[in-house]
Amino acid sequence: MEVYLIRHTTPLIAKGLIYGRMNVPLAASFTEEKDLVLQQIPADLDKVYSSPSFRCQLLAAEISKVYVESEALYELNFGDWEGDTWDTIDRVECGVWMEDFVNLAPPNGETMAEMERRVLLFLKEVLLQPFQKVGIVTHGGVIRIILAHYRGIALKDSFSLKIGMGEVFRVLV
Repeated sequence: MEVYLIRHTTPLIAKGLIYGRMNVPLAASFTEEKDLVLQQIPADLDKVYSSPSFRCQLLAAEISKVYVESEALYELNFGDWEGDTWDTIDRVECGVWMEDFVNLAPPNGETMAEMERRVLLFLKEVLLQPFQKVGIVTHGGVIRIILAHYRGIALKDSFSLKIGMGEVFRVLV
């Protein structure tokens, strides 16, 4: 199966905003970025999946009139930090989390290990389907987890993978 991992386009946000699951508006570059995405994926995808986030739904609707939303494709839940900026959250608390983000969660959020479980369970279910080509419109964190899984990169090292806005990754599974 060919799986096209598609990151949403650029959001219109303040620098440093923690917006994991927040619905945020998209930048004016949406049309241009969307056109670039469409050039990189086949027009005949068997199925398109999307995170329920607005920034993903909008792109998914441009790829296919019919797409399936899955909560498994949400970005990491940053809990109480959502809507804050990195420079305004408690430095000690953030430092502890950053030392072991795989196993520790932001206050009332989720760990990267929990996110990995939900993402890989979703992917396992998709791979059981009789599709040849699938598009998944989602977030940088979700894409990072899938790529790390297939490339044998430890979750703690997955931020070495750069995932740009509107970037497309093709994975053969």
